[in-house]
Amino acid sequence: MPRFGSMRATPRFLRWRGAAAGPSPRFAAARAGHSLVMSTGIDSPPLPSHLQLEITSACNLRCMMCLVRYRPPVNKLSGAMRPELFHRLVEQVPELRRLTLQGLGEPLLSPYLPEMIRTAVDRRITVGFNTNATLLTARRAAELVASGVDWLHVSLDGAHPRAYEKIREGASFDAVVANLAGLVTAKRAAGSATPWIRVVFVAMRDNVGELSGLVRLLGGIGVDELHVQNLSHSFSDTDPAGRYEGIRSFTAEQALWTGADQDRAREAFAAAAEAARDLGLRLRLPAVGAPDPGGAHRRGCSWPWDAAYVTSAGVVQPCCMVMGDDRVSLGDVTEQTFPEIWRGPAYREFRRRLTGDDPPEVCRGCSLYHRTF
Repeated sequence: MPRFGSMRATPRFLRWRGAAAGPSPRFAAARAGHSLVMSTGIDSPPLPSHLQLEITSACNLRCMMCLVRYRPPVNKLSGAMRPELFHRLVEQVPELRRLTLQGLGEPLLSPYLPEMIRTAVDRRITVGFNTNATLLTARRAAELVASGVDWLHVSLDGAHPRAYEKIREGASFDAVVANLAGLVTAKRAAGSATPWIRVVFVAMRDNVGELSGLVRLLGGIGVDELHVQNLSHSFSDTDPAGRYEGIRSFTAEQALWTGADQDRAREAFAAAAEAARDLGLRLRLPAVGAPDPGGAHRRGCSWPWDAAYVTSAGVVQPCCMVMGDDRVSLGDVTEQTFPEIWRGPAYREFRRRLTGDDPPEVCRGCSLYHRTF
């Protein structure tokens, strides 16, 4: 089957159900009672079909809602995941069907990105990543389309320079929009069905009013989808005066989880949905409302059963929502194999707690866990 071109009517990624889409059957069964965990081996599932790999921890921006802003800068070479570690992980997970090549850093800074994409394509593994698009030149766009990468997400949190550049410090709104349009042009010029182009908008107090304007902007450019999400975490499990003080305070100031912010969000989401319908743009909107610790029927996450996140240094974490390799570690792939970690005591205990009423501390402020992401 051709890797790209008009014959690829149904890209592979459209046939894949994401690990973060909702509780898996294994998770639902485990939630029914701890005895099921013991009797079905639910705490030691098969190796995952999805890995998210932080191929670099370096970034060229200092975004307001990202941990990168609140920690010392990372050199792009020292922050890159080494190819030998990448290839070892791919080899150790034979059922791998999806690779997400991103973490806290900007993937286009990794000198090994083309090699990693090529490895996935050769193995027929669905592959893609998120980018801030500041480095997405016309040449890079053409190369990515030709590479066979399945999907590309571009972060764009405003419809005008002032709102966007306040959030994405170091970026130029006009340059990013031009680069996004250039990617659409490159895809059309190649007659390719891939990459699927999704814009990601993080909804916050300062920018939620920009949403319907962004829908109209994207409709004119011709992207495939706009994905709107809430802030990922409250960081309520961290020390208020510790390392995460800055991002914890920012989240408290900007999250659309309380009072009048919910009403504003509903109005903005409704206007965006109407504009998207008129333009034929696919739009995903998050739930409106605060994380509800008491709403057990709404809580849940299938990540520790279906997928795993590995930092550029090799630390294995339960998911991509954690942000910070000191918050939770389930193992280190420079010291153990991934299967040993996946089946090890730390993972088993994490899964056991996640299925019960005493979830791990790092999950308690997570908007994905509370279904508000």
